[in-house]
Amino acid sequence: MLSDSMFSPFDVLRDYEVRSLNHVAGVPEQIDTPGLWRGIGYRIGNHQLASSITDIAELLTVPPLTQVPGAQAWLLGVANVRGTLLPVVDLKLFLEGDRTVLHENMRALVVKQPGGNVAVLIDELYGQRNFVEGQRVMLEESLEGRYVSFVTDAFQWAGTVWKVFNLGVLARTMEFRQAAAI
Repeated sequence: MLSDSMFSPFDVLRDYEVRSLNHVAGVPEQIDTPGLWRGIGYRIGNHQLASSITDIAELLTVPPLTQVPGAQAWLLGVANVRGTLLPVVDLKLFLEGDRTVLHENMRALVVKQPGGNVAVLIDELYGQRNFVEGQRVMLEESLEGRYVSFVTDAFQWAGTVWKVFNLGVLARTMEFRQAAAI
């Protein structure tokens, strides 16, 4: 630690930077750590979920929507996001059959998929989550409904079990890709 009186203000600021970077989670040296899983944490209903960063193109506030006639109820509509039409899905309605209650703090995850991205609504965004192998736990037997098809793993951190929700598998599911009402 530097003494403020012995060094220039620049030296003091550089010392602060070096010390703070040594305590930052997710610095480049840690990102490439073998066994590190990186994702985005969020909530749908009562489920604490995390999805791989590689499956997510971006995070959005919920954009204005235009309804699509003849679509499944869980396809809320399409949004014009920077000139690209983006389907927006109520993921809770698709998974649980219960409509998401819209509120100003909710977000949409833009899921990468072949042929064009799709946005899925989430109830609450927690931000980036990094897990290591030692935090991996057994999946609950109590997973119900459609979650069983998409939850592939689980990690425990700070007393919370984060279920890994595979957005890539969701995007490849035929029912999800066929949003036209039957």
